[in-house]
Amino acid sequence: MSASNNSKIADNIKKYRNKLGISQDKLSKLADVTYNTIIKIESGANINPTIETMSKIAKALNVGVDDLIQK
Repeated sequence: MSASNNSKIADNIKKYRNKLGISQDKLSKLADVTYNTIIKIESGANINPTIETMSKIAKALNVGVDDLIQK
């Protein structure tokens, strides 16, 4: 994935997370991924999250993986 795609993923995760009113820490617990992983994805430091991680985050946010990837 390119950096522009990743920033869109980061933006989308933040958008859906804020919509639910949950913190990064709460999302990490709901998605069963480390807090550090959430921070790295949202900050753009992790430019290539695995599909497994994306699936867990999407499920925790009650959206599809495609909702996190789309522009």
